[in-house]
Amino acid sequence: MAAVAPYLIRAYHQWMEDSGLSAHILVDCTNTEVVVPTQFIQDDRIVLNIAGTATQSLVLDNSHIGFKARFSGQSVDVYIPTDAVMSIYAGENGEGMFFEAKDQERAVDKKPKLTLLD
Repeated sequence: MAAVAPYLIRAYHQWMEDSGLSAHILVDCTNTEVVVPTQFIQDDRIVLNIAGTATQSLVLDNSHIGFKARFSGQSVDVYIPTDAVMSIYAGENGEGMFFEAKDQERAVDKKPKLTLLD
């Protein structure tokens, strides 16, 4: 079954664009596939503005988010695996959605092993 997060990210992004808001994502940079300017990472996380006015060639795919953006005047290719996105929200009002970490989802899926004692 396909993960729902990429669809929700695209839906929130579209809603924010239509509403004139700037979409931001909070990214877990402990994911080894994340490609962002490391000097802007704080506490293993980075906040990125993914609004149309802040990015070039934005791709919101089921597996990743990719785009070009300027950081300190330099153009940088950014790559974020979808499962590294912790949240998407509007920069102006904070409205958006948080996503659970994969490890937390796996823990919820595991059922406890119970034994009936007499």
